[in-house]
Amino acid sequence: MQSHTTVAQLTLGAALIVFAGSKLIAAAADQASIDRGKYIVENVAMCWRCHTPQNDNGDYDRSQWLLGAPIRKRPTYNEPNWALRSPRIAGSPPGTDQQIITLLTTGIARTGKPPSPPMLQFHMTRMDAEAVLAYLKSLPH
Repeated sequence: MQSHTTVAQLTLGAALIVFAGSKLIAAAADQASIDRGKYIVENVAMCWRCHTPQNDNGDYDRSQWLLGAPIRKRPTYNEPNWALRSPRIAGSPPGTDQQIITLLTTGIARTGKPPSPPMLQFHMTRMDAEAVLAYLKSLPH
């Protein structure tokens, strides 16, 4: 009887370790996705160039990181749909998660049309779009 109890406790203990291990693995995977999203946002798509305000010296305000900003660039042609302000994308980007994924994978906004210029039409993989969304949602807003 004693042997049976010990085996059950070891089995239960192993199950707890495996369960805890899978949670740790999931947390590591989530962090890896956030890190990948950060890399894409900050080094590939360069979202901060339009979505972060600048001071008078042209320096980006890290305390307002990706919180939306006036668009400083102006078109060299007549573009009536040119956006005057970029939205906040840190914390909870505008739209549902699926709308953000659709925007990043197809270049189509929640309006059913491409976003207003100067916003680019991205065609990311779903994995990259999900990573970008994970990073944006990890930021304070």
